[in-house]
Amino acid sequence: METYKLDMETPVGVIEIVGTEKVIQSILFVEREVAQLPEPNVPDVLRQCKEELDAYFRGERMTFTFPIEQVGTPFQRDVWSTLQTIPYAETASYRELAERVKRPTAVRAVGATNGRNKLSIVVPCHRVIGSNGKLTGYAGGLWRKEWLLHHEKQVAHQTQ
Repeated sequence: METYKLDMETPVGVIEIVGTEKVIQSILFVEREVAQLPEPNVPDVLRQCKEELDAYFRGERMTFTFPIEQVGTPFQRDVWSTLQTIPYAETASYRELAERVKRPTAVRAVGATNGRNKLSIVVPCHRVIGSNGKLTGYAGGLWRKEWLLHHEKQVAHQTQ
C-alpha cells in the first residue's frame, strides 16, 4: 500500500505525518527548519490529521478522531493503547504504566516501547514521566515534552 507524507509547522518544530489513504502510521518531529511542500494528492486522512493537530496546538482539541495504525508486538500494542488512556494534561509514571498493562516488573520494556511510539502527541508518550516525577526521555527532545505538558496544563486550566 502506498504511503504519503505531509509536513506541518508547529510551535515546537516541524512534524512529519506519514500514512496511507486510510490510516496515519507516523507523526514524528523532524529536524527541518521549515515544512516541506505537500506531495500532490495527499489523502484526506493526512489532511484531517494535520487539521486536528493544528487545533491541538491552538488549544481547541484534546482528543483525536482520525484512524491510526502502529505495527508492533502484542505487548507494544497494549502499551500504546494504554498510553491513550492517560487523560489530557495528566501524567503517569513508567511504573504505573507497567502496572496498568499487568506487567509490573516490565518497567524497562514499557520505557523502551514508549520510545518506539511513532504517533507523537496522539499516542501521548509525552505524558509518561519518571517515578520521581521528573521528565525523562522523549524522542522529540525533553524540551518538547516539557512544552507539550505545559501547553496541556494551560489549556486544561483555561477550560475549567
